[in-house]
Amino acid sequence: MTSMTERADGRLTLRWRTIELWGAGVCLLLQTGAFFPLLMAGPEGELSDAGKAKLRLLSLPVYAFTLLILSQNVRPFLIALARNVPLQLLTLLPLVSVVWSVSPSTTLRRAIGLLFSILLAYLLAIRFTPRQLLLLMMISLGICIVASLGIVVVSPRYARMPLDGSIRGVFLNKNTLGWYASILVLVSAVVAIDGSMGFRRTALFLLFAGLACLAGSTSMTAIIATTSAACVYVIYSALPKVRGVTRVVFVLVTIQVAALILVVLHEFLVPLLVALGKDATLTGRVPLWELVDVEISRHLLLGFGFQSFWTEANPLAWTIWAKVGWTPPHAHNGYRDILLSFGVGGIVLFAGVVIRAIHQGAVLQCRAPQEGWLWLNVFLIMVLVMNLTESLFLNQNDCIATMFAVAIIMFSYYAPVRTDQVVRPTPERVSSTTPPPAIDLDEKNP
Repeated sequence: MTSMTERADGRLTLRWRTIELWGAGVCLLLQTGAFFPLLMAGPEGELSDAGKAKLRLLSLPVYAFTLLILSQNVRPFLIALARNVPLQLLTLLPLVSVVWSVSPSTTLRRAIGLLFSILLAYLLAIRFTPRQLLLLMMISLGICIVASLGIVVVSPRYARMPLDGSIRGVFLNKNTLGWYASILVLVSAVVAIDGSMGFRRTALFLLFAGLACLAGSTSMTAIIATTSAACVYVIYSALPKVRGVTRVVFVLVTIQVAALILVVLHEFLVPLLVALGKDATLTGRVPLWELVDVEISRHLLLGFGFQSFWTEANPLAWTIWAKVGWTPPHAHNGYRDILLSFGVGGIVLFAGVVIRAIHQGAVLQCRAPQEGWLWLNVFLIMVLVMNLTESLFLNQNDCIATMFAVAIIMFSYYAPVRTDQVVRPTPERVSSTTPPPAIDLDEKNP
């Protein structure tokens, strides 16, 4: 990739595509929550209100970059909007929920942050191919994970959690390190397996680094998500190879097996944990969920407003904090937090968006596997699994939530409109039937 070009008068100028590439990478890096929160946190790893306010300022360059690039790509942006109306409704719902929110100012501020995060997702979806995004994710997360291993060696006191000594690296919490380590394991494994991208050695190094941080974080959510991703990878890899009735049977059997696993986990997970001597409450999540479910049932129609339940302005949150003996910032379950925010209508709309994306992603994987749709499909399912014990949906200024939206937008943007063709949103884009010998980040979307 050449960053500079020479003009007719002999002066060097920075290429616009280079600005897009570096800007996108920096935006993803800032949204991971690495480095800066740890530097601003107190001795106990807690951020003060002043620290949180300073961290919000880091989002301003991301917002400015997003608006700048989108202003240069109005037509593809409008096409992407028109092809994903359900996501637009879901994005507007937080703003509308200000009307019934128990903390309107908090809901409005966070809804605006979410809106800009979704705009960044549109930028990434329309300006990069799946393969290019894969490489950007590997580089951005690779910096965080390698730095986490480095800080363990250089300054173990900062790199470990104050209470249990688990590794947190350059993040504020060990669970966050686990999430990003698991995603890095996914993207680096895909790059390593696909030798045509030209970064196999780097990918293998980052794969082992990700596995080391995953083990050091001891995050069960991340470990389960990584295991799930491996299983889903095998399924999506096999999907293009089966056709006709065989594919239908394959999909139905996969769905039935997944449903059976969920039923078995629901019935036998707690007894299994007890037998193994593990915490049967899932680190306090089970009693928390029982209390949250009661509040959801009392406000089933509209909820409490976008991300307003877990605020100091809500006395019900104080009641739950007092009963569980700790102060969770969310329900530790993304699906329950959507119900708390929007009620039944919100969860139904969210389910529609996700089911539509899963279908479109699977179709694209079947019809154009060489374009790199595999990792986005696996990532989508991976985030759905993570949200069983964490709350990562619809988070503002968050890398995982943004990339989750990117997957949804890209699937709808390139969704097939005919049985033998994939949509080409802009006429200047050219598709190849075979993958290139190496990724060219200067190349625009196919």
